[in-house]
Amino acid sequence: MKRFSGLVIAACMTLLTSSAFGAETIKIGVAGAHTGDLASYGLPTVNAAKLVAKDVNAKGGIDGKQIELLVQDEECKPEKATNAATKLVSDGAVVVVGHICSGATKAALPIYTEAKIVTMSPSATNPELTQSGQYPTFFRTIASDDAQAKLGVDFAIDKLGAKKIAVLHDKGDYGKGYAEYAQKFIKEGGKAEVVLFEGVTPGAVDYSAVVQKVRQAGADTVVFGGYHPEASKIVSQLKKKRVDVKFISDDGVKDDTFIKVAGADAEGVYASGPQDVSGLEMNKAAKAAHVAEFGTEPGAFFDAAYAAMQALVNAIDKADSTDSAKIMNVLRTENVDTTVGKIKFDARGDAEGVGFSMYQVKNGAYVELK
Repeated sequence: MKRFSGLVIAACMTLLTSSAFGAETIKIGVAGAHTGDLASYGLPTVNAAKLVAKDVNAKGGIDGKQIELLVQDEECKPEKATNAATKLVSDGAVVVVGHICSGATKAALPIYTEAKIVTMSPSATNPELTQSGQYPTFFRTIASDDAQAKLGVDFAIDKLGAKKIAVLHDKGDYGKGYAEYAQKFIKEGGKAEVVLFEGVTPGAVDYSAVVQKVRQAGADTVVFGGYHPEASKIVSQLKKKRVDVKFISDDGVKDDTFIKVAGADAEGVYASGPQDVSGLEMNKAAKAAHVAEFGTEPGAFFDAAYAAMQALVNAIDKADSTDSAKIMNVLRTENVDTTVGKIKFDARGDAEGVGFSMYQVKNGAYVELK
């Protein structure tokens, strides 16, 4: 690894703290849902960060300094995300992998922006996070929801022949954002109509009211923006009420936990997710390392999280610094080989060369549709 040069001052909000150059370790924050209903989305990122850190440290670290992970759980809740971000800044994180959910990410980003800390999410797909220009130190290794919604709508209409589409969402930044883009693309295409646009309350036990609205609207397809806890209940209640519709969702549902919770009712459900990169040698090696270290196959967003950690470590190394401006320059100008392929980032912070595929639950597992 290259050697750092000069002093780097890490900002903690508006206060100056000791430089990362003078620190004994390189502190990297990892923030996301590590407990609660959405832990299956966040824990794979923690594991990915641990594996990359272990590998780099075994090879001597960065300039002889070991990577130290600072892990903060925020359960994908915006109010907890701000606390997690503040804690990571005060503890001296020089970069952060996370957050996981778009709402939590949006809540935390002003804190990182003020502190000038580079943050990279493997899963926060809300378009505004990069397109608004408000968060110049934010990057992500996953495509945004406008691309994901376009894929879902085109698939519903062109492949499944959808004519009357009910668009549902969980009222959150992620789910509602996806749904609004879906509605926009349906209307612009002119080949199908939105017969229902409805938000549901996250965590509710009974969604029979919205299921009845789907029936009354005469929908042949449901497009849902949100996460697996709500999706699994809606799918099960659609089946129970014998409402015959095709169900299409996003990468918040493209998770094995959805299948476990929905059981047999998950069969046939479609969901978009990051393109399958399992054929890449680096990806195979990362997954083998996960099995060896943790005894299980990695979960949702592991590939993108591993890539985020690789990209950040590479940028710190190539920049010879933990200064955010220098790290961002490397991220935007130099390609890096990762578990999702060779990537670099555009001016907004979106990874170039990543995208989504459509998957379907077949025989109790998500299968990529070619």
